[in-house]
Amino acid sequence: MKRKVDSDDSKQRKNKKRMKNSRNIDIDSPAEKLSVLPATRSSEDVQSMKCNWTNKQKVLIFSTRGVSYLARHVMKNLRALMPHTKSEPKIEIRKSFSILNEVVELRNCNKVLFFDMKKKKDLYLWMGNVPDGPTVKFLVENLHTMEELKLTGNCLKGSRPLLSFDEKFDKESHWKLIKELLTQIFGTPYHQPKSQPFVDHVLSFSIIDNKIWFRNYQIVEENGALAEIGPRFVLNLHCIFEKSFCGMLLYENPQYIAPNLKRRLAKMKASQKYKERIYSKVAFDQTKPKESYTYDKTDEIFQTKLAENAEE
Repeated sequence: MKRKVDSDDSKQRKNKKRMKNSRNIDIDSPAEKLSVLPATRSSEDVQSMKCNWTNKQKVLIFSTRGVSYLARHVMKNLRALMPHTKSEPKIEIRKSFSILNEVVELRNCNKVLFFDMKKKKDLYLWMGNVPDGPTVKFLVENLHTMEELKLTGNCLKGSRPLLSFDEKFDKESHWKLIKELLTQIFGTPYHQPKSQPFVDHVLSFSIIDNKIWFRNYQIVEENGALAEIGPRFVLNLHCIFEKSFCGMLLYENPQYIAPNLKRRLAKMKASQKYKERIYSKVAFDQTKPKESYTYDKTDEIFQTKLAENAEE
């Protein structure tokens, strides 16, 4: 019993010493002060603590239901090339595209690449800034994936690219707007957590025949030698909207021809050839002589002299 009492007394003494030591701590000592940020800050004050990752652009890449396998593989390639992207399951749009703004905001993104396929043939790409706009609509042509091309180029996943633009982007206002949008979407933010701290490939955007040709090249050597990686595709500009998937029409490409119109013109051209063939057949039947005169088949083989010449 005495041992138990002694142990209890020793425990109480230790607890008392701890309480005294805790009371004697100087709370205002600089080692134990916490750096608390002020509630308000003037715009003229210089920020003492600045994060390296300031550009927090995030791109959402997704599509509608019914897209082809090429579109799905190209989306996969773009996600591999762009570390600042997010994915979303396929969505079904029945009425308007305005619902896409809510989907992008729920994923905490401010840029979008949306692939939409019509009639299982025509692939459209919506490229926009959410929620303020603008939005650009393209028709995707000559689509090829990395796996399909089997090129010799290669780059590390998550590396930052160099963006190369054609000089024609600086000549007209609508190309300038598209250049800025492409820079914000395809440019990997500096110090992005998922990105690699070096550059080993180039994304090239060239304007040929009023269309944007997209290519991806590996920087092989320091002297500027390049090797294509893929994917590759051509963007045919359709129109530009003021806001995100809505708003006033800012620009419409006068040289754009809808795929339905192209197919209709091709059918009309094929039908015109058929009509010309039928007309030529009818004209031949009309000009064909009704009566045929008898002739000697040996006249084509033997050449006989006339009677007057024979007497001579």
